[in-house]
Amino acid sequence: MITTILAFVFTLGVLIFIHELGHFAVAKWVGIGVERFSVGFPPYIFNWRRGGTAYSIGLIPLGGFVKMKGENPDEESTGAKDEFMSKSVGQRAAVIFAGPFMNYVLAVFLIIGVFYLSGRPVYDDSVSIVGEVAENGPAMEAGMVTGDHIIAVDGQPVTSFESMRKLIMVKVEEPIEITWIRGADTMSGTMTTETSLLPTEDGTTDTIGVIGISQQILAYENIGFAEAVTAGIHQTHAMVGQTILFVYKLVSGQVSSKLIGGPIFIAQMSGKQAEQGASNLFWFMALLSVNLAVLNVLPIPVLDGGHLVFLAIEAVKGKPLSVKARGVAQQIGLIVLLSLIIFVTYNDVMRNL
Repeated sequence: MITTILAFVFTLGVLIFIHELGHFAVAKWVGIGVERFSVGFPPYIFNWRRGGTAYSIGLIPLGGFVKMKGENPDEESTGAKDEFMSKSVGQRAAVIFAGPFMNYVLAVFLIIGVFYLSGRPVYDDSVSIVGEVAENGPAMEAGMVTGDHIIAVDGQPVTSFESMRKLIMVKVEEPIEITWIRGADTMSGTMTTETSLLPTEDGTTDTIGVIGISQQILAYENIGFAEAVTAGIHQTHAMVGQTILFVYKLVSGQVSSKLIGGPIFIAQMSGKQAEQGASNLFWFMALLSVNLAVLNVLPIPVLDGGHLVFLAIEAVKGKPLSVKARGVAQQIGLIVLLSLIIFVTYNDVMRNL
């Protein structure tokens, strides 16, 4: 329990701090006065002031904020040069976008670190042994577990994990029969593949079918820093693509909303990954950081993406939206956000019953 709590606070604390640091740093860079930099929400357990800015750590570790001078549309603008609304649309957009962008950068650095310090995984290409099985994925629902030896796909024998993957990837959201060996038993199951994105060498992605399994890792080999950087950037882009695809499938009803996890799920996973080692925890943090970056740029009022939409409208119209219009949009966005928080918390509770 203590490991779970500490891992949860550490994971969210780092992700929130980096996000808000992005807003803070760019605001300072373009000359906007920052009144408060907070990690966590009130009540505050630490609070100090320096250079006109109050720095705070809140007791509730589920978010944070940067309060900039003249940022609130209800405040009467004085026209001071250091006010948020006194800056150009481009400068304000840079301040807003900096938060999600820093979460992306954090993910890149975390994954580079994992590759460089832990090494690159080594596999046995002569067999197709299952490593991890994704929770609620097609393979898990068909009864497959770690250590199973896959021998055929749709009746075609496979001699390696790569040969198996090639047979599965061409079946996108189609039923497929897998045969595997577990101990002395031969088992089989029919499952419908899920859609995934495969990054290509030219920077684009291919749509492929997957069943939610990974290859068994035998060991890790050390790699150079340059190779770790390339692998880290490549993997982060793959995570971004997967997150965007998941959001699209969620909105379009192609995947169940029960797959969404909230604070309880994050806490449980943080603790579980921390128990398996620092590399696992940092990889999980990178995945969460990518999710935070993508979700924050969605065009929902109260999120960074909503503010960017307001700025885009202002750039087209030549003047900001009215206080009333922004207020209505913010209220709608707040209702959507609160509803989502309640829903994911409900999912977490039901998942643990």
